[in-house]
Amino acid sequence: MHVLVTGGAGYIGSFMVKRLLADNHQVTVVDSLERGHEEAIDGRSTFRKGNLGDDAFLQELFQHNSFDAIIHFAAYISIGESMKDPFMYFENNTYNALKLLEIANKYNVKKIIFSSTAGVYGNPVNTPIPEDHPKNPENPYGESKLMVEKMLSWYQQIHGLNFVVLRYFNACGAALDGSMGEAHEPESHIIPNIINAVLEEKPFTLFGGDYKTPDGTCIRDYIHVLDLVEAHMLALNKLEHDQGGYFYNVGTGKGYSNNEIVAVVKKVAGIDFEV
Repeated sequence: MHVLVTGGAGYIGSFMVKRLLADNHQVTVVDSLERGHEEAIDGRSTFRKGNLGDDAFLQELFQHNSFDAIIHFAAYISIGESMKDPFMYFENNTYNALKLLEIANKYNVKKIIFSSTAGVYGNPVNTPIPEDHPKNPENPYGESKLMVEKMLSWYQQIHGLNFVVLRYFNACGAALDGSMGEAHEPESHIIPNIINAVLEEKPFTLFGGDYKTPDGTCIRDYIHVLDLVEAHMLALNKLEHDQGGYFYNVGTGKGYSNNEIVAVVKKVAGIDFEV
């Protein structure tokens, strides 16, 4: 298939592009490079620099390409930043996604995989969290993703769009050969921040020690980026054979506390460091 990957210069998107190419799909990458990295884009793909908020860019992109499916990663991802500037998140994550859905419908692209988040659930009532768990985002980031989920459902009902929503827990990890890994701007994820602290020989500050957990630190479910990419491949295969709208959690079902993550990095690095 010819697959459009938005945000394909980002962390997960760049891994996705390589995986699609490995299965001989044709890939077009769209990224504004505001937070993505051009050097992360596989040269076998076609790269178009542009913003999904640019109507002229979208029109030209779809007018000159025939896409079979879209995998939509392009979004801001910082919870803290969304609390400081909600407009930026609703404009980029929600409004631009709406523009993408509308032009996809105009050009009869009926398959889309959406990069969502477990943040749509908010503070969980039940764990493990089932897909039908109540949705109660606690920040504009989670809300911006939930709004797109609702739009997808309406476009499926009204226009026959077929979609898979993947609600990520915490993506982590790098390529097995070490060639690719996390490089967010700003970097908010604990694992790369610990590693950077070790490499730079600086102390690492861990916040939050009064959670109702065995060691007092936050517990999160981590999924390796390569496994996450495989989930997208399964979703793409599903859309090739099934019609409708589907929602899936993507995690391991097992949580690790922040203190446990620090201990693992210390063990792997073979050194102690100040926390």
